[in-house]
Amino acid sequence: DLVEDHPTINWVGNCNELNAAYAADGYARAKNSIGVILTTFGVGELSAVNGIAGAFSEMVPVLNLVGVPSTSQQTSKPMLHHTLGDGRYDAYTTAAQQFTYSQATLKNKNNAAVEIDRVLIDCITKARPVYLSLPTDLVSAKISTERLHTPLTRSPPPNNPQIESFVVDAIEKQFEEAQGDVVVLVDACVIRHGVKEELNEFLKKTKFPVFSTPMGKTAVDENFERYGGIYLGSISRPDIKEKVESAKLVLSVGGLRSDFNTGNFSYNIPVKRTIELHSDHTKVQYAAFPGIGMKELIPKLTERLESYHVAASKLVVPRFLAPVPQEKLQTISHNFFWPRVAEFFRPHDIIVTETGTANFGILDVPLPEKSVLISQILWGSIGWSVGSLLGASLVVKESGRGRSILFVGDGSLQLTVQELSVMLRVGVKPIVFVLNNRGYTIERFIHGKTRKYNDISNWQWTSLLKVLGDPDETISNSYTVHTKSELSDLLDNTAFARADKMQIVEVIMDKLDAPRSLQLQAEASGKANAYDASSNPTTSLA
Repeated sequence: DLVEDHPTINWVGNCNELNAAYAADGYARAKNSIGVILTTFGVGELSAVNGIAGAFSEMVPVLNLVGVPSTSQQTSKPMLHHTLGDGRYDAYTTAAQQFTYSQATLKNKNNAAVEIDRVLIDCITKARPVYLSLPTDLVSAKISTERLHTPLTRSPPPNNPQIESFVVDAIEKQFEEAQGDVVVLVDACVIRHGVKEELNEFLKKTKFPVFSTPMGKTAVDENFERYGGIYLGSISRPDIKEKVESAKLVLSVGGLRSDFNTGNFSYNIPVKRTIELHSDHTKVQYAAFPGIGMKELIPKLTERLESYHVAASKLVVPRFLAPVPQEKLQTISHNFFWPRVAEFFRPHDIIVTETGTANFGILDVPLPEKSVLISQILWGSIGWSVGSLLGASLVVKESGRGRSILFVGDGSLQLTVQELSVMLRVGVKPIVFVLNNRGYTIERFIHGKTRKYNDISNWQWTSLLKVLGDPDETISNSYTVHTKSELSDLLDNTAFARADKMQIVEVIMDKLDAPRSLQLQAEASGKANAYDASSNPTTSLA
């Protein structure tokens, strides 16, 4: 009731708690703020755990707010519904400790404000989810408003001036020894820890070539003249791979070296040629400097290294282009699809991609300035993108700018499809591209290419929105495209591009077609996870 009656907070109401956690994650990413999920204790919060764990893994600030029994019931421990029946009222908080940065279990009103602020500050400064439980008897308790007069700060603890000065000198020395032959590699934590502005100022003033990892995509304007594309270890385009790995020095900013973010750990960049800037520490070759964070450090490096801009601007940067290929067959291939939809994107669009073909297909095409890409490459929970789209679409509705666009496989969409009904109800207008390749294509390439466990039931995708809340199709449109010509005609349609209704586009694709980078990544992952089939005899399951 208090949420619904609040003048500036909107109640959304998801179909289930897992989808709500995904939506809070997407909202936080799209708005560069925090997302909030509110659940009941036990059955509700445990249903959300996968989404909260994903936010922890990917460093997304989400507040997990849980309504719990009254303080007196927590003391007397009656056998209430939603309990385990054994009196362990703290079991769920114990579980939350594994997936949230900090927790606050409110017991009385006297320290409630302090505890609330503590976890909120942790949430926004550490870029991690936090857990807050609110007993029923404290919901309407009156507390002092004094702490509301002090804004919460997202700023990290200040760097030690003496150590920071030493680090700046050490980094400058490495740049001198490299004679300016330096490339910058941008990663996820630039986005997560709010240093895009500082980094882009550094790049504009120094002119060093810059590349991105998959998780760092759109941290830098991809139309920036010094931007060269995506570095993904051995999976990179040859010109990008050569440019990054041949540089005398690589400045890594906000690195997050997971398997799918590094081409299965295939970086060929020696530590002796690497400087790493992180949110809470810095590494210069083999030396580590705890407590020296990049938020304060980057502006000082800009000032110190700006003199390299003349030499740096002469370093050749590969053009990051993705022309639409001319293919004879009308079948929609990934090779054609991604460059073609890239022409459809506009500035301020929020683009969400699902684990699998979409995450990899989007990498090799440039996105417009001020667009935002949202993906879950590290945690990789299939179905996440649908809930995340709801959160992103709410941000678009609030801001009045851009469009929200989702690329999701048919298999992934079946996990969380209910949230399409919420999108219709709350009046957001995303465009959903459903890549219908009859199952889990990424899994086919990793293992079991022809196995039935990678198959799914084929749904009537263009009938979904009728069932889920728009029976007369007054606030939505649905399409199926089978050929390149049909796809191009739709993308060129001004009414479709206007996105003034919710829209689904079913894209028919071959089940064994996939982006080049996905095929290479899947091959590497398959080899790394290979097992001895002889020790796993086939068992017939009825």
